[in-house]
Amino acid sequence: MAHRNNSSQMGQCLNHMDFAGEGGEGSSKRPPQEQSTKRRHSQSSSAENTSSESHCGFGENQEDTYPIGRLKKEPDCHMQLEILSSRSNHTVLIDTNEFFARELIPYKGQHVWDSNHVKLPPGHPKSNSEARWKAIQRALHDLGTGGASLGDVEMAIKSYNPSHQMEWPFDSLHNYVKSVNTKENNFSHVISKMARLALQLPDLIKHPIPLLKQHRSHAITLSQVQISCLLANAFFCTFPHRNTTKPGSEYSSYPTINFSSLFGQTCMRKTQKLRCLFHYFNTVTEEDTKPDGLVTFERICIPPNELPNWKRQKETMSNLHVTSKGTIEKEGSGMLQVDFASKFIGGGVLGRGLVQEEIRFLLSPELIVARLFTEKLADNECLKITGVQTYSVCSGYSDSFKWLGPYKDDTERDEWKRRYCQIVAIDALSFKDPREQYTEENLKRELNKAYVGFRGDPHIPSDYTPAIATGNWGCGAFNGDPRLKALIQMMAAAVAKRDLAFFTFGKKEQAQDLQRMHHLLKARKVTVGDLYMQLKRYCDEYSRYQHKKNVFEFVKETVGSPSSQL
Repeated sequence: MAHRNNSSQMGQCLNHMDFAGEGGEGSSKRPPQEQSTKRRHSQSSSAENTSSESHCGFGENQEDTYPIGRLKKEPDCHMQLEILSSRSNHTVLIDTNEFFARELIPYKGQHVWDSNHVKLPPGHPKSNSEARWKAIQRALHDLGTGGASLGDVEMAIKSYNPSHQMEWPFDSLHNYVKSVNTKENNFSHVISKMARLALQLPDLIKHPIPLLKQHRSHAITLSQVQISCLLANAFFCTFPHRNTTKPGSEYSSYPTINFSSLFGQTCMRKTQKLRCLFHYFNTVTEEDTKPDGLVTFERICIPPNELPNWKRQKETMSNLHVTSKGTIEKEGSGMLQVDFASKFIGGGVLGRGLVQEEIRFLLSPELIVARLFTEKLADNECLKITGVQTYSVCSGYSDSFKWLGPYKDDTERDEWKRRYCQIVAIDALSFKDPREQYTEENLKRELNKAYVGFRGDPHIPSDYTPAIATGNWGCGAFNGDPRLKALIQMMAAAVAKRDLAFFTFGKKEQAQDLQRMHHLLKARKVTVGDLYMQLKRYCDEYSRYQHKKNVFEFVKETVGSPSSQL
């Protein structure tokens, strides 16, 4: 399993949201093709908003920071989308002709069993006599009749995974059933609904699902119902060839997707994860709460020759709102929200991991399906997800994480029936020795990774591009320097021509220091190229005799000197 990024901005998660309050997440993803130049909303409606929201009493000197209410957000800066259609770089798993009538009908195609597509449980070649899928059908049909016990679930999963019968414990699932009362979740009832949902796979997925492989940009759009069916199959561990990621195995460069690792080795973290997931499955299997929208997953790869030449960039810093209060998820609603990702999407969400990325995936479990088809991210790649729904409210972080209850997500939808919620997964470098980050090579890598995530669709004018909501990316278990990472993100945002909302998660002094640094860079009109050269110098000197000054002190001393020539 990949290292997990503990640089969390989740804090108290979505505890700040009302259980049935206003819409939670919110920023639209741009479609993976040319866009219309028509507006759907007034461009100035949010960008010029100077309401009381702009001057929240967060404890910092708010007149020194750019008002959050003036940052562009979806849907106010939204530009009308082209008609939804499949293209060479975009696979749509619903019938786009029927979509015009607002019907979400699966698109029919011919399933394939090869290295370029997801190998689905019903798709075994004839040489295997389709025995495994028939065994799955029998087992899930029995669970779907109702009254199934935990032992029945365990026996069913092991019946079509015979090679794992002795190595798959179900301790955490046992602990969940014992510790959660039936008022919250009737286990047998929910399991029966989930089993029936999983069995709909051949009816809901009728077209091959491409693997989002390295070094190729491609998007996949699915319905939320299709996603729920795929996740139900993941819960029952039906996906073939996906139970090992050992070096040399077929899917060694992909995350795990079957839930087997979540069921074993009991701990309180897993109990709380299962509370989130069972609530999700209970919601999506009820007719009156079943979601009816679409979600797009887009792998973006920017070729090395299209990445910025950092020392030559002439842009000055874009606008920055920085605060120690609030979260990416609430105050950053409508912006491009940064997932502090593992290069294996979702990190330890199906294991013990429970920091920023994992928490986000638990509150919006539709994100988990990305693990089915997304190969680990290369240095010049990101994954953007548009349209996921938030289902739960939680509190805490890591060992203190706790599911609190359901969340009613009323976020508006765009023309493709996706919620105005866009998340970008970018993986920071993990440094066993923090000193390793102070090299020009690693500086460039992090700048490029942030830029790949922050860059908008080249066909979309910056006026229609929302701001970025981020924080201490890569600064927890990955040992990133919060000051250096903040400068890197400011530089990448400036070149991407986007403003920033930066959340320091309760660290008031950090927020004040960052605000002062940004003010100095703006006042001195320091360009990205100028700052890059100063950071390169800092790294060069650090490698020789190691600075006692932190990077902010170094930059302030250089930039702040009246005689300095950048």
